[in-house]
Amino acid sequence: MVPPAVDDAIDPADIHRALVIKLRHHGDVLLSSPVFTVLKRAAPHAEIDALVYLETAPMLERHPAISIVHTIDRSLKSRGPLAQLAGDGRLWRALRARRYDLVVHLTEHPRGAWMSWIAAARWSVAPERERAGWFWRSCFSHRFPLPQSTPRHVVEANLDALRRIGIWPQDDDKRLVHVPGPEAEARVTSLLAQHGLDRGRFVVVHPGSRWLFKCLPTGPTAAVVDHLAARGLPVVMTGAPDPAEAPLVTAVKAAVSAPLVDLTGQLSMPELSALIAAARLFVGCDTAPMHLASAAGTPVVAWFGPSDERSWGPWRVRHRVVTSTVHPCRPCHNNGCGGSNNSDCLLTLPQERVLAAVDALLDET
Repeated sequence: MVPPAVDDAIDPADIHRALVIKLRHHGDVLLSSPVFTVLKRAAPHAEIDALVYLETAPMLERHPAISIVHTIDRSLKSRGPLAQLAGDGRLWRALRARRYDLVVHLTEHPRGAWMSWIAAARWSVAPERERAGWFWRSCFSHRFPLPQSTPRHVVEANLDALRRIGIWPQDDDKRLVHVPGPEAEARVTSLLAQHGLDRGRFVVVHPGSRWLFKCLPTGPTAAVVDHLAARGLPVVMTGAPDPAEAPLVTAVKAAVSAPLVDLTGQLSMPELSALIAAARLFVGCDTAPMHLASAAGTPVVAWFGPSDERSWGPWRVRHRVVTSTVHPCRPCHNNGCGGSNNSDCLLTLPQERVLAAVDALLDET
């Protein structure tokens, strides 16, 4: 396809170093991975760097299109202003030293404007920001609108930053990219042998999230585990080492009848990615591991409550999304009904619909 003309397009031949900024959570960062792929195809001679929060760096490390992953360590703030100033100074000097031609800021985070100003690139692109002041406008040579009334998948919204400057994505470059690495692959191979699991013949169930309003109750989650076991598929339960998730995981383990392998809190993000890649199916809520399954090509069954599957759903992978059919208020994007951290659209979601989705996808694959 011949790219559409953009009046103030940037010639990729003039881009020698570019910085892509994504200051969000793990899943958001992974959903930005196609931006690096597209940029590298458009400017294969260029070095493409990333700037993310320190804890989310594993989502982009080893991406074949990325040269350097710069990080912001938010824990420095708790160590006092001097420690934070020293950390900021190191980052600023590193960005300046790279002499970027292009900065791509993918969110409305105000810190991205400062980073763009510090990088002093010839060109820079960011979202239009409602009631943006002079400083935001002065930090970016190009701005693009974020989706408003019509939902648009976050992957496509991220790629709009490149479309704005005349770099049109090829369809093959839109897949998510995550490379676990040899150490993670070796650890998972060892774990599979330890628990007697064969690649492609077990299911990963990831029931929890730090945002509990995204989770199914204990009963339906346990029913999924028992249903999979009845179909002859071993279940590996995973979860973050987060105290907020522990009660749900503990309750599910107590409620299931079938045996399961519990690896909750025992895996790094690359190891979790390698495990999901080895599974036949991933089952869970709207969270970063669901996006890792998309990157790995592992089929997904996911339930969605307040969040919108049209923006955050599984990307370019076989999947089934289960949502309430009797709550016209969803997706409300709230942290549960009335801010309670509990979502009625998930609390009342019939488990039979989840089990039917699991069966349908297993029968397809």
